[in-house]
Amino acid sequence: MIDSQQVEILGRSRLKAALIEAGMEVATPERDNGVDLIVYRWSPATGDFAARPIQMKAASSFTFGVDRKYERIPHLILAYVMNVRADHELYALWYRDAVNVAESLGWTKTDSWAKGGGYTRTYGSKNLVQALGPYKMDPGDWSRFFLAPAPEGTSRVLPAGRWRRTKKTGVVV
Repeated sequence: MIDSQQVEILGRSRLKAALIEAGMEVATPERDNGVDLIVYRWSPATGDFAARPIQMKAASSFTFGVDRKYERIPHLILAYVMNVRADHELYALWYRDAVNVAESLGWTKTDSWAKGGGYTRTYGSKNLVQALGPYKMDPGDWSRFFLAPAPEGTSRVLPAGRWRRTKKTGVVV
């Protein structure tokens, strides 16, 4: 039996490997403020650069959940690494898409969501597995997070050079 820290280490390793295999670069923030990894693409030839934050959830079996505390992070990708010890499965979706899954299953109408700010399911019901189907990842799938804009409601776009920090909201234009 492995402990929760070992599950997280295995999950992070599997996620990093999948991102690298897909031709992405991966960075680890010095501290955990809701972002576990930063995945980015950079072209030395053109100078194009794009980065996305990832919040990773790893589990030794099936688990899927959404927490409202992550809503504040622009362009956040939620990555779920399930069955980390066996034939692991990797799912990734924008935060807004994860909320849409939760809404479609009625989770956002529960006390857990209203009072606790989130909802987690530790088994894969038929409806949940079906809802997550489009988000199961293969190596070539990662480019979708860079080729199209984030869904509406996922984040706000901040123009380069016009950022400032406020106590209330963090970084704003």
